[in-house]
Amino acid sequence: MPGTVAAPRGGILCDLYNRYEAVRETLSRIDKAAQEMGLPNISARLVEQNETSDRRGPEVQYLEIFAVSIATHHMLIAEGAKPIAIVGQSIGELWALAAAGHLSVEDAARLAVARSQVLTRQSWGGKMLAVGVDGRRAESLAELINHPHLVLACENAPRQSVISGPEALIEHVERVADALGWPSLQLDVPHPTHTPAMAQAARDLRESAPRVPYGAGRWRVCSPWLGRDVGDDDPVDLVAGALTSRVRMLHTIRELHAAGADAFVECGEWPVVTKFVEASIPGVQCVVPLSESDPVEAVRALVDESTGGGPFRSRLAAPSSNGHGPVVRVSEPAPAGPVATLPVTDLPVRAAVSEPPAVPVSYVAPVSYVAPVSSPVPAAPPAPAPPFAPVAATPVAVAPAAAPVAAASTVVAPVAVAPASPVAPVASPSSAGSDYETVLAELRTLYGDFLGYPPDLLGEDDGLEAELGVESLKQVALLGMVSDRYDLPDLRANSSLLTVGTLRRIAEAVVQARAGAAGR
Repeated sequence: MPGTVAAPRGGILCDLYNRYEAVRETLSRIDKAAQEMGLPNISARLVEQNETSDRRGPEVQYLEIFAVSIATHHMLIAEGAKPIAIVGQSIGELWALAAAGHLSVEDAARLAVARSQVLTRQSWGGKMLAVGVDGRRAESLAELINHPHLVLACENAPRQSVISGPEALIEHVERVADALGWPSLQLDVPHPTHTPAMAQAARDLRESAPRVPYGAGRWRVCSPWLGRDVGDDDPVDLVAGALTSRVRMLHTIRELHAAGADAFVECGEWPVVTKFVEASIPGVQCVVPLSESDPVEAVRALVDESTGGGPFRSRLAAPSSNGHGPVVRVSEPAPAGPVATLPVTDLPVRAAVSEPPAVPVSYVAPVSYVAPVSSPVPAAPPAPAPPFAPVAATPVAVAPAAAPVAAASTVVAPVAVAPASPVAPVASPSSAGSDYETVLAELRTLYGDFLGYPPDLLGEDDGLEAELGVESLKQVALLGMVSDRYDLPDLRANSSLLTVGTLRRIAEAVVQARAGAAGR
């Protein structure tokens, strides 16, 4: 189940609302809970294809994400998916508890709003930064600066971690990462979390949130921050504890796979966590129904495969390597086995229901960040070992020792930072022309060499992420190379070139910036 991702598109649930009674009933219950808390109707924008909204506060955003996640879950169950586990990322653990039947939909909505309100009251000036390196290096970087609130917040994939901390220190980390050649990207989230700085908000939540009953659920729920299954844990304590704790998505995904989950289903609108899954377990099968042209058909094809109806791979795109490229990477048809359900970050488990076996599936929910990124570009290797002293890796198991709250790692005294070798060779600025066609041709060569694509295949209007599968961190690294090549330092800060993401826009920006520099 997804955590804090971008607000869903208008009309995203229109088809599911019309098809499934369970979806209509659940959305009605979320609306009722929202109205009781003084919030506007949640489902109208998601069902009526109305892209505008006059109620964009974080509470509404969280409830919209919840509505999309739980509606996707109901579609999966209605079409015959049989999860062996459900997992949620950060606040997505609430969605997972509700999907599994441990919490009522209304109680999950109330607790999500209470969580948002205590975070807003604390009003902490923090940021979260995705860094394209493994958790050990990211943690060493945070330790190097040595501030109690600057920590490794999330381990998402073998080469994608998130650091959370005070804004000024995050900007310092970003500069150091850039000097080391590590791609990085600040995450646009309303409430940065997973740091000890959230201790006051966690206390406030425990004191002020309504206590909610915890019932026996139908499916197993796994917690990536606890490092174990959720048992009879108090839901308020679960949500409060996650605010200050590390999320170990990478380890949870691998535990799920080791337990037999060969297919992961993301209960969100976009492939976010599935990118982490693909980067962590090459060849695994990932499905994001709502990103398909026909979500229901995508689920039916997966269920058909699980019951012997044939391989799902025939209708899936080529893989792309993980908070947000083609949607799926497919392995050979998996042997029959249990289905795992992961809403964003999940641990593998077998459902406690006597149902026919199915392909091991996990609902994967998007991470709590708008622009999660998978492994960095092959041409941009991580910095050599000397910059940071190694950190002893903590083995992940379903045991308290693996809980991200207390990372049992030993940090060796860091050594002096040494600059990394260049991410990729670039031509000297003097060789670059200033006219559009020349710049476009050079960008095609630069991007093609970096991504391993023939330059002729890179269309000037192709979306770098949507059509070519270039994740955000890779785009950041490439934009830095363009900035260095043409000696345009301000180009790095042009975020519109990341959101638009086409060679045409980048070439036009280069030509315009060079013309402006020449006129000064």
